[in-house]
Amino acid sequence: MSANASADVRFPEYWTIDEYLEVFPEQKTKSEAFNLRVQSQPKRLINNDKPVNILVICPGLQISDYWRRSIAAFEHRLKRLGVQYQLDKHFTKPGIDLNEQSKLLKQSLGDNTDYLLFTLDALKHQKLIEQVMTQSQIKIILQNITTPLKAFGTQQPFLYVGFDHIIGTQLLIQEYQKRFPTGGNYAILYGTQGYVSQMRGGVFESFMNASSGYQLQDSYYVNFDRALAKAATQQLIKDHQQDQSPLDFIYATSTDIALGTLDALTELGLEQNITVNGWGGGSSELNQLKAKSLDFTVMRMNDDNGVAMAEAIGMDLLGETTQVPTIYSGSFRLVTQDTKPKQLQRFEERAFRYSDHAMVEQHGLAK
Repeated sequence: MSANASADVRFPEYWTIDEYLEVFPEQKTKSEAFNLRVQSQPKRLINNDKPVNILVICPGLQISDYWRRSIAAFEHRLKRLGVQYQLDKHFTKPGIDLNEQSKLLKQSLGDNTDYLLFTLDALKHQKLIEQVMTQSQIKIILQNITTPLKAFGTQQPFLYVGFDHIIGTQLLIQEYQKRFPTGGNYAILYGTQGYVSQMRGGVFESFMNASSGYQLQDSYYVNFDRALAKAATQQLIKDHQQDQSPLDFIYATSTDIALGTLDALTELGLEQNITVNGWGGGSSELNQLKAKSLDFTVMRMNDDNGVAMAEAIGMDLLGETTQVPTIYSGSFRLVTQDTKPKQLQRFEERAFRYSDHAMVEQHGLAK
């Protein structure tokens, strides 16, 4: 697989990052300058007398600490920038019914809302987002998506922010191909039938199908749920481990799925026989990695997400709205059981540079 394989991925509904920069080349300079702001110390330049009102709706009710850490880093950076704000925060379960999300959005979205931090895991969310964009002056930040919708044309949301699922998936593909150079039998555990599963699982399957020797034996949708992932893994073992094509690895598309997979394999005494990846590299995954249970993961530099959202709002308040790029994608690190402890510690210190402190302050949580 080439280093620039992301350029080979195409979707009818979305622009990939590479495609978007080709269509809108002025975005490249904006993105580079914006990334420097995210990686740098904050400049306290903002002094808004009237607090801005921010509404957050995201799937934070899961084992993965990604969403909670992102919002903690977001608030910490806002304070460092000097932004006065009011935050209305709603964490939901992954895969929540669209009608329930719509109801929550309508109940929470007031006339005084300035910024909406939402997500998009299904094209059905598109109509909700379109309604907000056309019926109000609210600026929308879409989290966990870095591929602009083509349907929005040049009238895109204020910011797409996250860690590109395609890039992260490619890093995992490279590691699997390194570990199984002649091929292998595998299964995929998807989340829900939506955007994240398409980008993480669909891209993985597509690249593996194009590589000789890799055979997809089975797949399940497990709703990003640890218990369902455990049950699916148990069924996979029952169906395949006694036949002529036992599984070499199980590709997990989220933290909760990876942990459920490990639960099942540990109970069955097969954790050393079947390779399992993580997706995201949050605290729970890193603990499993250090315990030599999880084989490897792609680790997001988590707090870049929250910092980017705060910087975008800060620039907007300073009248620099046109300099905010449409997309911000944070960086990854591939970590394995062989990653040296000091190196992993450096990654953790960078990834959680704000959220470790903020979460302890807010919730009394130990690292």
